Amino acid sequence: MNELKVIGREHIGHIEFTGIEGGFGKDKKAMLVKDIALIHGQPLGEINRRINDNRERFKNGIDIIDLKSVMGLSHNEFGYTQNAWNRSANAYLLSERGYSKLLKILEDDKAWEVYDQLVDGYFTMRAEAKATQPRIDSAKRLEIMSENAQTRKGTLLYRIAMQTKSETSKQALLAKAAEAITGEMTIPVLLKKEYSATAVAQKLGTTANKVGRTANQIGIKAEQPGQNKYGRWANSKSQHSDKEVPQWLYFDEGVKAIAKAINSAKEAV
Repeated sequence: MNELKVIGREHIGHIEFTGIEGGFGKDKKAMLVKDIALIHGQPLGEINRRINDNRERFKNGIDIIDLKSVMGLSHNEFGYTQNAWNRSANAYLLSERGYSKLLKILEDDKAWEVYDQLVDGYFTMRAEAKATQPRIDSAKRLEIMSENAQTRKGTLLYRIAMQTKSETSKQALLAKAAEAITGEMTIPVLLKKEYSATAVAQKLGTTANKVGRTANQIGIKAEQPGQNKYGRWANSKSQHSDKEVPQWLYFDEGVKAIAKAINSAKEAV
């Protein structure tokens, strides 16, 4: 076990607790369960009971350390009075991984809100601060927390989009996810070849005008801004002005759909 070191009182928003490093690895952050009980507004005895009822889920030295089993520790250093130290059967310390396991057990209304703040502002932030500078000021801390929150928002929107059956709704959610992460309502398109209406017309031996009309007739264009398996919307410069106009770019599936529709129309004549 790495040496435990109390780094003082920490303040993340309105949350106050004892900052601790070590125990679970060099410079790894840890939290006292007695502080977690206060943060969640629950009795320490109840939190300890929930941990003990699920003790097999917490791995010693990885998720949890019982300070009462560690020789040579000063209870005063960790904020315990002599009476409280003697009265407690356990004095648990949790790593970030251990705390996340406790949250799954608690599942109270405050659990995930608090976890987000502590991961952004304590478990992760302090490690980043040591790697870059002695201390990150409050403005920078808020900026990083905001960026992390936006990334989580984008990830959540992406997951919802992937579970959505409506293609239109899926594209709208994906656009929102991209906006949350990049600041722009665009959807990254990777490893997909794109064709303009003119390029499709050249491939199929027809006109760009007919390609566009056919795409509209068979309804393969997504709502703006968005994309689907047939193609995506992009902004392009107008031929007659500097103004950008929306242009539908076709993927290979879009080219196939246009070709099939044109061939079907020919056979019907």
